[in-house]
Amino acid sequence: MVDLTEEERAAITATMKRMALLMDEIGWATPLGGLTEAQVRALIEEAVEGFREAMSDIARAQTPEVPF
Repeated sequence: MVDLTEEERAAITATMKRMALLMDEIGWATPLGGLTEAQVRALIEEAVEGFREAMSDIARAQTPEVPF
């Protein structure tokens, strides 16, 4: 098991919200085995991009601004 940081947990939560929107489009009743290759790819891309974006936002929020 990976020990996640508080920031990583927050990023995962943000990513879950993005993936839920995509699952709304796909249909929650669709079994994993019923997904097309394009749908699986879209879910993976959304997960990766969502996590990267959330971690970037968190880092930016925690970085003090340069005063000049």
